[in-house]
Parts: sequence; C-alpha cells; structure tokens
Amino acid sequence: MFSKFAAFLNHNKISNRMVFGIVGVVAFIIRFPFFFRDYIDRDESTFILIGQSWVDGNLPYTELWDIKPPLTFLFFAAVISIFGKSFIAIRLAGTFLVATTAFYTYKIGCAITTKKIAFLSAIACVALQSMFGSIQGVMSEHLCMAFLTPAIYLIIKHKEWYWIGFAGLLMGVSIMVKLNMAYTILFIGIYLIYYFIKNKQYGKGILSVTLYGLGIIFIILLTLLPYYLQGLQELWWKSVFIAPLDYASARRYSFFKLMPHFLTITFFFILAWKKQWLDFKNTSVQLLLIAILGVLYSFFKGGRINSHYLIQLHPILIVLAGIVLSKLFVQWNLKWRKAYLILLLLLPAETYLEYYNIVKHKIERGSFYNGEGITVPQFIRENNIPKENILFTGYHIGYWMLDEKPPTKAATHPSNICKPEMFSAYDNPRTTSMQELRYIMEELKPQSLVARENRLFFDKEQVEANTYLKNYLSVNYKLTTTVDNAEIYTRLK
Repeated sequence: MFSKFAAFLNHNKISNRMVFGIVGVVAFIIRFPFFFRDYIDRDESTFILIGQSWVDGNLPYTELWDIKPPLTFLFFAAVISIFGKSFIAIRLAGTFLVATTAFYTYKIGCAITTKKIAFLSAIACVALQSMFGSIQGVMSEHLCMAFLTPAIYLIIKHKEWYWIGFAGLLMGVSIMVKLNMAYTILFIGIYLIYYFIKNKQYGKGILSVTLYGLGIIFIILLTLLPYYLQGLQELWWKSVFIAPLDYASARRYSFFKLMPHFLTITFFFILAWKKQWLDFKNTSVQLLLIAILGVLYSFFKGGRINSHYLIQLHPILIVLAGIVLSKLFVQWNLKWRKAYLILLLLLPAETYLEYYNIVKHKIERGSFYNGEGITVPQFIRENNIPKENILFTGYHIGYWMLDEKPPTKAATHPSNICKPEMFSAYDNPRTTSMQELRYIMEELKPQSLVARENRLFFDKEQVEANTYLKNYLSVNYKLTTTVDNAEIYTRLK
C-alpha cells in the first residue's frame, strides 16, 4: 500500500493542476472545522471590521483604524462585498490563499530539486500555514505570501525583464499587505543587481531591476490614489508608513527571545554548507537564502516573533529543509514513506479536536457556529441589551455580528487603546491611553461592555488601564450575565 501511494505522489508526470487540487483538498480538510469559529485571532476580527467599513463606503483609516496597509483590508472587503457576512466565505478564501502559496512552493521546489521533494514540501507548507497557534483563520501573512511566493518563483524560473517586472508588481502587493516584507523585497532587489553584474548582463540588468522597482512603486501609488482623490494623502502616509515606524520604536522587546529561532536557522544553514547538503552556488538557492535573510531581518527590526509571523518564513524555507531532510534519509538509510504518512496523520491533532468540538456543539446547541463572538451578540439581541456605544474589550468580532461600530478609531482593535504611539497617525485628539479610555467610558458612556471572563481587559503591562477600568465598572456598571466565557456589563446610570 505504501509503495503504491508513494508511486502516485512521486509520479514524474503529475500535472500542475493535480498538485494544486491535492494541496487545496489537504488545506480544506485541515482548515474546514475552523470555518465555524467566531474568531481565531483578534487581528482577523479587526481586518473583517475594517473590510466591512470599506464595503459601507469608508476607506480604511477614515472610520476605523488599524496598522496594516490597505490591501489587507481590500481582501476582506472584496469577500464581504461578494458573499456578505460569511465566516465560511472568508475562511474558504483563506484556504485558497494557503493552497496558492503551497502550490508555488511546489513550483519553486521543482526548479531546484525533485518533484517528490517539491510535492512533500508543498504539503508541509499547507500544514505549517494551518496549524500551531492562531493561524487557522485568515491572517495578513497568508495574503502577503500568496503574492510573494509566485513572485520569487518567477524570478527563479524566468530572468526575462518582463517577468521580473511582473514579479515587482506582485512584490508591491505583498508590501501593501504586510509592510515588513519591504526588507525581503529590498534584499531580493539588491541580489538581482549582483546577479546581473556577475553575469555581465548590464543592459538587461538595468531594465529588469528598473521594472522590478517600478512595479513595486506602481502598486504603492495605486493604494494612494483613492486617498489622493479625497484629499486624504496625509492620512494614508501616516497610517501606512509613519505609524508602523512609531509602533516599532515604541515597543521594546528582548533580542534574547529571538535567539532560539535565529540560532536554529543559522545552525541549519551552517550544517547544510559543511555537509554540502545544499548547493550554495546555485542561484535559486541563493535567492531563497536572501529572501529568508530579509524575513529574519524584519523579525529583528520588529523585536519579536509571534506564531503567525512564521507564515512569512516557512514557504521559502521549507523547500531547502526538504532537500536537507531527503539527504539525511538517504544517508541514514531511513524509509520516508511510513514515517511521512504517520507524521501526516498525527500532525493535524488540532483539526481532529476541532471536528469533535463542532459536532458536539451542533448536538448540544443546534449549530456548528461557535464562540462568544456569536453567542454574545445573539444574547444581546434576544434580551434587548442596550447597544449604544457598546465596547468590546474582548470578542470584538461582536461589532460585526451586531451591525455596530467601535466607539472610537482606537477601539477598532481593543489593544490599540493602549498604543498611544499610533494616535497621531489618525489625528486622535487624545494623546495618552488613559485619556482615550476615560473619553470612552466617561464621555461616550457605553451602555454595555463585553469582556473576557477572569481575564485582564488589556495586556498585563497596562496596569493603570486595567485598574481604572476594573474600578470604573465596579461603580458604574453591573454584571448582567456571563455567556460562555464572556461577561456582559450594563451601565447603571
């Protein structure tokens, strides 16, 4: 059985369409049970809110605000405008992004190594974009990599100036989804200059690199256009470029937290070089290495690595890791078939658990949809809980379900209330977190507030904000009820 399955997977004549179909099916199976959750990561909920605001006629940053570039929100706005308020549509579109990235990981692999390694790398790519941490939803990293990986493939496979120019357009989209990708794209641009000089292709190099850069600039300027037409170019500039710089400079993280990732990857490449498992003279390997260095440098500049950040790294690292592992299997005389299949069956433990949870939820409550972002709005509607200026310090996808808006721009993502370094990007008249919080609670006076049960309202470092809100609620609000793991407070007067 194993030999037949292996023969099918590794058939040299396997078509691109079949590969895309297989990785798409695997991605769907792994991610499907999460289609019914209210939210998986708070960032995804924020993107949905701003996407909805755009559908309603408000450009990002004008009514609601978050730190991501505008094409992140365009993706969500597009899905919502076509399918309406549908978690399934958003998560299905995310599955397509994962499959696209995995497919171009396969194409990159085919340009460097065997189809077998390329295919297995693509399957691993699906897994690493769908498991471990809060990445079963749709993150900006999923979107940016769905454009970056095909751009890298085009540069690896085609050195013609028009393909490199088209790759520049894809790179521009990637930047306008996730700004930190600028480092990777800059590093690749510098490598292209080196490549053409080394090969003494000066004319072709100038044309190619120029078009590469112009493609990136064109996409950036295209996102500026709607703001320029409305006289809001300063808002665009400060939100897209200045706010991320202010945010990065205000956040102080220990470099030692990055060390395990950096040391592991460094050790991997040193060992691969010493053992000659990777051919570092190969220009495709060099390009992938440069892209990886760009991603790592962006992590260094940001000062931390969340689980979903690694989505930017895995698709361009996994092929090289696959080559090294294949050589280790040969060297140690290991049989990949049984080991890989067993690993493939064991890895999606989170998926198996989620399948169980949604079936259980369906039996007990009559619906596959689950989570406080769904049950809390349902309770609020059924019991006529007042919604005026309602504030969600948790489960803020509830705004979307209630057809409500956050009380201020800073409250779009609850944690942004405590990030005053970004207030100037949207000309917030308040300059500190406490001013913003007091304005919401004492002037806007939310008639209801939803919080996570037995959890702090904000990050534990925000001692003053947490203490203030706890004390203010104890005097001016009553705890109306607890729905699952959410507390609903209503104002006394």
